[in-house]
Amino acid sequence: MTLEFSDLRRLIDERSTAFRAVVASAPSLDVRVPTCPEWTLFDLVQHLGGGDRFWAAVVAAGPADAPPAEAVAARAALEAPRERETLLAWLAESTRMLLNALGDAGPERGCWTWWGASQSPRTAGGVARHRVQETTVHTYDVQVALGVPKPLPDEVTLDGVDEFLSTCVATPAAWPHKPTTIDFHATEGLSWRLTLDGDGARATRLPADATEAAPGLSVTGTASELILSLYDRIPAASLQLAGDAGLLDLLRAWEPEE
Repeated sequence: MTLEFSDLRRLIDERSTAFRAVVASAPSLDVRVPTCPEWTLFDLVQHLGGGDRFWAAVVAAGPADAPPAEAVAARAALEAPRERETLLAWLAESTRMLLNALGDAGPERGCWTWWGASQSPRTAGGVARHRVQETTVHTYDVQVALGVPKPLPDEVTLDGVDEFLSTCVATPAAWPHKPTTIDFHATEGLSWRLTLDGDGARATRLPADATEAAPGLSVTGTASELILSLYDRIPAASLQLAGDAGLLDLLRAWEPEE
């Protein structure tokens, strides 16, 4: 499932709105966030808003080999307001800045990204796609902190597995272990294969009638569960695993140098 640029911008807005609504209902901004160890709700709001502002500046700067120095400095010195109503207004403005920058740039405009030689484009569209996932997962984080976790929205997760594998995993750096494959199956009907070998890591969509050789590991769950597992929000053991489950540990421990 590939989302249109307009849908990506809408989803960033919707997920940020949902995030703010949960924070507004919290008894305190000092509530701890179990899925983000050592962070409070305030820390998470500041992180999300700071990220929106940083990526707004990156997108606005256009093609570059590094992020704008001013954006890096602003992120390092970031101090969000601590009064709740003002803080939430600040986050809403942060998201608006990102959405405006994306809208002005359009999906194909190039920009710096940290994902370098992955399978994801170094464009405003690539940034929008990744920010949808980050904002969605952090909305789940605040829900967990208040004891009201909800499955991630289908519209987000059906694109999210592909986005995570393409952006956060794919690399031309050689896999330092025996070549293998890991298949991810969403119970909604979509599947992906991650190939790991001397040429790096590559993600591909598997057609419904795929006849590929059996993978080293098969991981099955709802798209929401797959995303939450990939982002280390829920244990992989809570999904259906068939094959060498140790491959997930090797994958998480791998820090390729491109």
